[in-house]
Amino acid sequence: MDFELKTLDLAGAAREKCDALVLLVAESFKPGKDALSKLAAEALKGRDLEAKPGKLLQAYRPAGIAASRVVLAGCGDGTGKRVHTAVQAAVGSLRTSGVKRLVICLPGKAGEDAVRAAVAATAETSYVYVATKSKPEGRELQRVTVAVEDAGRHEGGFAAARAAANGVEFARELGNLPANHATPTRLGEEARKLAKAHGLHCEVLGPKEVARIGMGSFTAVAQGSEQPLRFIVLKYQGAPQGEAPVVLVGKGITFDSGGISIKPSQDMDEMKFDMGGAASVLGTFHAIGQLRPAINLVGLIPSCENMPDGRSVKPGDIVASLSGQTIEILNTDAEGRLILCDALTYAERFKPRAVIDIATLTGACVVALGAVRSGLFATDDTLARQLLEAGDAALDPCWRMPLDDEYAEGLKSNFADVANVAGRAGGAVNAAKFLQRFAGKYPWAHLDIAGTAWKSGGAKGSTGRPVGLLVHYLLGQQDAASGRPARRGAKRKAA
Repeated sequence: MDFELKTLDLAGAAREKCDALVLLVAESFKPGKDALSKLAAEALKGRDLEAKPGKLLQAYRPAGIAASRVVLAGCGDGTGKRVHTAVQAAVGSLRTSGVKRLVICLPGKAGEDAVRAAVAATAETSYVYVATKSKPEGRELQRVTVAVEDAGRHEGGFAAARAAANGVEFARELGNLPANHATPTRLGEEARKLAKAHGLHCEVLGPKEVARIGMGSFTAVAQGSEQPLRFIVLKYQGAPQGEAPVVLVGKGITFDSGGISIKPSQDMDEMKFDMGGAASVLGTFHAIGQLRPAINLVGLIPSCENMPDGRSVKPGDIVASLSGQTIEILNTDAEGRLILCDALTYAERFKPRAVIDIATLTGACVVALGAVRSGLFATDDTLARQLLEAGDAALDPCWRMPLDDEYAEGLKSNFADVANVAGRAGGAVNAAKFLQRFAGKYPWAHLDIAGTAWKSGGAKGSTGRPVGLLVHYLLGQQDAASGRPARRGAKRKAA
């Protein structure tokens, strides 16, 4: 989809030739003398429209307006969150109407948060998955103009929003692919294509290389599958070579049967989404490759399947991790932490300024936070604050969870340095405490996205979260490194 930012007042917007025009009507709306203003003013006066977010009123070929359809959408106080709700509702109401060219008029004095929200909501709502359908009906919407009072004031934020939306869509597409398509090998191929398109450095290691390095924990999870594991290393250099990078680590379990500790059959198909962390890392690199900020970034993706087989790791088996610590595997369905721990140790070689792992790790986090906020665990208060603020700004929120030492008590083992599970209580925290053992040499954060990476039911599908959060955080790191005040977006830098 092609997004553009354009300076337009309501009189100019009324003259724009398009299939549909969405006018966001805020509580502070003050009508002018143009046809759009009059239409909105009459609707408000007649109480056919409320400025409440999500309230809509449609008109077909109204007099004095070039658009075939007009949607008046209430957006409350006009802030990003309200605009997101309004645009979702408005674009959703047009999904089956054949609209290809859309204009979205933001309220006067709209802030950068509103611009970002309009782009994100449009992309999210118009996304259509077609990759494995025999008669695909693709996305109808092709071109979207976001109209504001002063386009020049929002260029940086708009560019960041557009790149983030592309990254989210990239992650959603990978996440939605079935496990017989999105294999570890396929993820490696997608990483290579991404690297070629954006001038990144990419390495894809196979089973022999991973075993040679000493990733015994990762190898143990993969050994029950016929699909060979892949360890993907992506590097983006936008700052001087000596500047410490941020490292993103994404869990890439392309299908999780639970292994010998097999899962119930109901909803097991959704375990194709267990590579949501890997997809979000690739989606973030897609966005960063477009924006080219002045930072250094490394992506690490351990990817494999977790399957039951005669070669599978068994409950009670003990494996040696890359760190040298031994692990008693009491439950083979707690496999994500087993592949992540080796990747976290591998991250040490980059002498990172921060490491963030992203994983669909625990059902316990879903119980705790539902599908609204991702779980955030961090050993560094500054890193935690930055991620929380980035999530709120990107409308991709997280919530900080505890890391008290007492939560690690249940991970003690009589036969190894650590067990891979504790009791049911505090399961998301216990999992984070396990990972923390392997992340002691740098500021570390863990995002448990088990509740936010996909939706179930009639809206089943990948969400692409937390790409928005990660992109916003990384652009903030660029500003911090340069000594500039934090910005909301970034302009593209020449490659």
